[in-house]
Amino acid sequence: MSSTSDRPLPRFAAVPSSRPGRLLRLGGIAAGIAGGVVTDGLRQLAQGRRPGLPELLLAPAQAMRLASGLAGLRGAAMKLGQMLSLDPGLVLPKEAAALLAQLQEAAPPMPPPQLERVLARAWGAGWRARFKTFEMRPFAAASIGQMHRAETLDGQRLAIKVQYPGVRASIDSDVDNIAALLRLPGLLPREMDISPLLSAAKAQLHAEADYAAEAAQLSAFGDFLRNDPRFVVPTPVTALSTPEVLAMAFVDSRPIASLATAEPTRRDAAMTALIELTLRELFVFGAMQTDPNPGNFRVTPDGGRIVLLDFGAVRPIAPELQAAFRALLAAGLDADRAASRTAMQTIGYFDAATAPRHQDAIVEMFLRAMAPLRQRGPYDFARQDLLAELRDRGLALGLDRDLMHVPPADTLFLHRKIGGLYLLATQLRAKVDCAACVAPYRA
Repeated sequence: MSSTSDRPLPRFAAVPSSRPGRLLRLGGIAAGIAGGVVTDGLRQLAQGRRPGLPELLLAPAQAMRLASGLAGLRGAAMKLGQMLSLDPGLVLPKEAAALLAQLQEAAPPMPPPQLERVLARAWGAGWRARFKTFEMRPFAAASIGQMHRAETLDGQRLAIKVQYPGVRASIDSDVDNIAALLRLPGLLPREMDISPLLSAAKAQLHAEADYAAEAAQLSAFGDFLRNDPRFVVPTPVTALSTPEVLAMAFVDSRPIASLATAEPTRRDAAMTALIELTLRELFVFGAMQTDPNPGNFRVTPDGGRIVLLDFGAVRPIAPELQAAFRALLAAGLDADRAASRTAMQTIGYFDAATAPRHQDAIVEMFLRAMAPLRQRGPYDFARQDLLAELRDRGLALGLDRDLMHVPPADTLFLHRKIGGLYLLATQLRAKVDCAACVAPYRA
């Protein structure tokens, strides 16, 4: 969640909060897509073409219909769409991911009367008496909740995240219904088993919808980074926080993208700090914030400190997984294909049943991705096309219908974070001595 408004929000739209209402909305989305497919198919037949079902399902009009429908639902339906749209090709074909890409935009905020009812349930009917001011118009709205500015009677400025009604209760049914949409013919191989990934998505979404748990993560990361002057973590306000409302200190900040026009040393330092933080999360803290949305990384007005936001997507990293990634890091730094293959199979990138050619392709992707970490001296992200190359390789794998193995959810969430950092470093045109960053963690 951003701490200031960076772009206009869509118009208010009520959030369907009952399970029947959400199911009805999803049914309407599916029916609209089906109707669009029939209409487009008849039109193309009239023009002498014989379109295939995948082509019709993935047409721009159907993408717009699905994206706008999921954005209107908010909650797990929209969040899962966002997660899948960032897939690098290892699970979804590129057309299916593109179909969901529009969900990275802001969600429509709920109207003030609905917001009033949510806050009355959380704080009681006289909740306004606890504040000097409370801005009913949110300054940010996302998949699970929206952000409001407020000021307490004693003058403390707060950012308050309010969860959309019905989100927590509808997570499992939303994910199941989206899975049904993904099973439309032509989107996924019929034999591909994505049920472990969907189960992990449900668990992750339940965690993200528990604002009491997020408040605890804010405190934990605040303690972890207390002595690192490069970072600011907002302090939670326990007295005003509930499982559906999270209150925290408001921190003045601006988008981290604003560093793209700053002097090179400042953007290089910021990107170095974020890469080092991710490594510390993985190898020291044993917990990682896995949402790479650039809105979760902001900077103080002077650009000197990074403000870290949104700790709902924190995943624990077990000691055995830390050890496995440490072994994989060492193998990648040595460009050792045999050791890399062994470590990757241990982690679950593939299993013994995976075809050797697929194993080879995945190992080669990994070794190519390790290039910035093997280079001595600063790696210039602006002058490299590594991210595009890796995306193309991943998409090529995703299009190979013979590859049925889906990596473990923990690995996919970790790659989601790393991929987001690669993209941010490229956007900031940063130069980072990645080899120096990883040196302390080599096995």
